[in-house]
Amino acid sequence: MHFNRKNYSDEDLINLYKNLLLPRLIEEKMLVLLRQGKISKWFSGIGQEAISVGVTMALEPDEWIMPLHRNLGIFTARNMPLHKLFKQWQGSKDGYSKGRERSFHFGSNEHHICGMISHLGPQMAVADGVALAYQLSEKSKVAVAFTGDGGTSEGDFHEALNVAAVWDLPVIFVIENNGYGLSTPVNEQYRCFSLAERARGYGMEGIQIDGNNILEVYDTILGVRDYCIKNQKPYLIECMTFRMRGHEEASGTKYVPPHLFELWQQKDPIKNFENYLIEQAVVTEQTVTDIRNGFKDYIESELKTGYESPQIIPDNEEEVEDVYAPRLQTPFLFNQLPAASYPEKRFIDGIRDGLFQSMQHHPNLVLMGQDIAEYGGAFKMTEGFLEAFGKQRVRNTPICESAIVGITLGLSLEGYKAMMEMQFADFVTVGFNQIINNLAKIHYRWGQNADVVIRMPTGGGVGAGPFHSQSNEAWFAHTPGLKVVYPSTPMEAKGLLIAAINDPNPVLFFEHKALYRSVSGPVPEEYYEIEIGKANIVQTGNDLTIITYGAGVHWAMQYAKDHPTVSIYIVDLRTLLPLDYDAIKTAVETTGKMLLLHEDTLTGGIGGEIAAWIAENCFEHLDAPIMRCGSLDTPIPFNIELEKNFMAYNRLDSCVEKLMNY
Repeated sequence: MHFNRKNYSDEDLINLYKNLLLPRLIEEKMLVLLRQGKISKWFSGIGQEAISVGVTMALEPDEWIMPLHRNLGIFTARNMPLHKLFKQWQGSKDGYSKGRERSFHFGSNEHHICGMISHLGPQMAVADGVALAYQLSEKSKVAVAFTGDGGTSEGDFHEALNVAAVWDLPVIFVIENNGYGLSTPVNEQYRCFSLAERARGYGMEGIQIDGNNILEVYDTILGVRDYCIKNQKPYLIECMTFRMRGHEEASGTKYVPPHLFELWQQKDPIKNFENYLIEQAVVTEQTVTDIRNGFKDYIESELKTGYESPQIIPDNEEEVEDVYAPRLQTPFLFNQLPAASYPEKRFIDGIRDGLFQSMQHHPNLVLMGQDIAEYGGAFKMTEGFLEAFGKQRVRNTPICESAIVGITLGLSLEGYKAMMEMQFADFVTVGFNQIINNLAKIHYRWGQNADVVIRMPTGGGVGAGPFHSQSNEAWFAHTPGLKVVYPSTPMEAKGLLIAAINDPNPVLFFEHKALYRSVSGPVPEEYYEIEIGKANIVQTGNDLTIITYGAGVHWAMQYAKDHPTVSIYIVDLRTLLPLDYDAIKTAVETTGKMLLLHEDTLTGGIGGEIAAWIAENCFEHLDAPIMRCGSLDTPIPFNIELEKNFMAYNRLDSCVEKLMNY
């Protein structure tokens, strides 16, 4: 192994050596503790330390890194105290995630490290988002994302690199190519000669380097960092290396040919660098011994402190409270005047006004979506926004929903707000992992909020067929950490959208497409909020209650108008997560007969959850069985007559009659 010290001083080299050695000694101790049953799991990076350390040491301490589970050197090089890391690995209350996360699945805003999720690929798009934030704020910084050779097979790899190249983002993608994705060798992962070759296909530069040579890694990152900042371009670096342990300790290494261990043992990053420093008289063998002994004493001292963690006593209130980030700023609550005081606007105009005024109110709000800039969006929601706010804040995206959701999180790490428009709510499936596993869980996992709104044009009634019309709000109402909002009127659409953008948590904002231009109502001109989590009593009544939302509100109102002899109490939920249980309980106590109406298919719809809650908590107030009225349990069809037959409103009359006659 050839080392080129260039102009690095002896002090620089010793500093690199110390940072390289520390994670190795910690790992050796962790393997002992694993065998003793004092930690439960370990993903070893032995043999790969030069990559983590070299990359981190070449960056500024406030540049974000997105590591994986074999990158202990990133955490130690960022000077995270070992005793707290050890508490984290034990699952202690006073670790970095309050015992809620494992090994390296956590992050720290203080140390500019974004915790990984098990799916590996999504982290790369988060780095895109951070790099975009650097670019928007004109900071001379780069973001760095790690992946393995196996992770390059994921679609997230393609999406993240493609967007970084198209948007000219200062982000470095680091591939740790250690030859195996768990047990799958690279010859079963890809057919290109090297992964670095892929860079050319994305229109970026790429290089393959010796990942076990600390000076080569360090020097390469220094140069690439300067290149990315100067040219505002991304870069791909493939680091060739080898892991000397299993994927994790329980999996073993029987699938690895023995001669590879012999070969890579000779390329050990620490022993080779240590020998080089001794040969160059930078250190002596005694110096090395002293450094090692000093680290061993430090490790034992830190572990002693780490063992002092108190036993976790679960607290349900704290657990639930930590799912969401608290809102710190005062809400702009809506003080309603008589409806005649406000101009009439369409549903689409209410959303548009809320979005436009939010852009004025928040200079750090960035809009992203397919065709939202010059074209104005599929529904012309953002028409004129480009001229008003510029291309940096109103951004057309490639067709890559997963990457754009990841970018919203990256923007949030740097204090930006982000709104992403799903062209149709149906397309959210492609970004499902990022929403469910990254956005929704991040605050509970390590206290980082995701200040993100995803707009979801949804619903049928427009003859658009099964991939442009389905109601999928229940998928997200099941997920702690998300907020799910679904307005029914122009006034609500504006106020709830402003509230969603002001909320520091991820909000899925559903907009029924059939309401865009068919429903009008009074909308205040001022900037205001309607509180998330509070239902609206549309009208009172004594005979039965219809609890609904979105288009269902208009179905219920029309039914009540057409059947004046039935006194109907109508509740517009407006928010599906969290639900307004107080409003639901009051409705049950008022009429005793409950009909849950939604356009979503009957099975698995939000109505089933509400029915269960009513049965458990309000049973004594019921005068009849709880009824549900949902759409057919089929995909939504294209033909207009079939679609009408599919829709829940086709069964509303029979459901009301059955409930009234009970």
